[in-house]
Amino acid sequence: MSARMSSIVLQQLETYGPDRCEALDYDAASAYVGRLVREQYENFTVVSWFLPKHLRRDFGHVYAFCRWADDLGDETGDRRKSLELLEWWRGELSLCYEGKPRHPVFVALRRTIDEHDIPRKPFDDLIDAFVQDQRVNRYDTWEQVLDYCTRSADPVGRLVLYLAGHRDEPRQRLSDATCTALQLANFWQDVRRDVLERDRVYLPRDVAGRHGLDIDVMVKAIRQDEAAKQATAKCRACPPAASMHALGDPFRATVKELTQRTWPLFERGRELWPQLAKDIRLDVKLFTWGGEAVLKMIERQDYDTLSHRPSVGGLRKAGLMLRGLAGKWIG
Repeated sequence: MSARMSSIVLQQLETYGPDRCEALDYDAASAYVGRLVREQYENFTVVSWFLPKHLRRDFGHVYAFCRWADDLGDETGDRRKSLELLEWWRGELSLCYEGKPRHPVFVALRRTIDEHDIPRKPFDDLIDAFVQDQRVNRYDTWEQVLDYCTRSADPVGRLVLYLAGHRDEPRQRLSDATCTALQLANFWQDVRRDVLERDRVYLPRDVAGRHGLDIDVMVKAIRQDEAAKQATAKCRACPPAASMHALGDPFRATVKELTQRTWPLFERGRELWPQLAKDIRLDVKLFTWGGEAVLKMIERQDYDTLSHRPSVGGLRKAGLMLRGLAGKWIG
């Protein structure tokens, strides 16, 4: 395994992995999940400030499942090993739904599943997405990217709705729109990072081709540019590699079209807000506002996310939180 083994999840495989899994009762398992969430996943802690208190524990249990699955898929640095671990994780999910949970995440999650009557499908879909990540790293069409989002993003929103007591298909479809939009915004934001860290490209070839962007040429240029930067690490003002300049207009035109296709999904997802329980509405709004903020930043830098990764900084995040709190206080 690679240096990515610094992941706390992967470090714990010796204690809670396929070969050995220490048994914990519910209270100990839930406490373990709480520590895991607090220690490694600070973004969840920030979001939890706005969660209704009676749901925080259950959100933590669901989030821990997602983070374990994510790390098993993305942090080993070995696709074969990741597939083996994800198969094991699906087996642990099966034991959970058979009423025989073994892993502490599932010992904790089992009670959440029972209390909220959560079906297995969203969890299976998420594992399917992580498996797909090991086998598919390029997408030919916009429809293929959207299909991937039905497994990588939409199940999370559906799990949130189950926790909030919403089980109807109309609300789930509106949630799907928001979750897909969030996933897409992340893709357009992280093109360079996905290439360098995961050898993945989510820009669909059909859209890129319309604008004269060759995906294979783009990947090569990104890698050459990164190699040049590493070789001249002391040169802070060094210009991008020449091959990056050639990508400019085609890349920006591609990201512009994809961004424009993403906005309507956020707009559709907003229809869900008045249909949500009041104590969960703010959290959904915050996620939406965060994703929309990323798209706005992409637009402000003229769709060039290769030269500079747009991100929602601390002050902007604080502004989103204050906006959310104001909305909660006002009504």
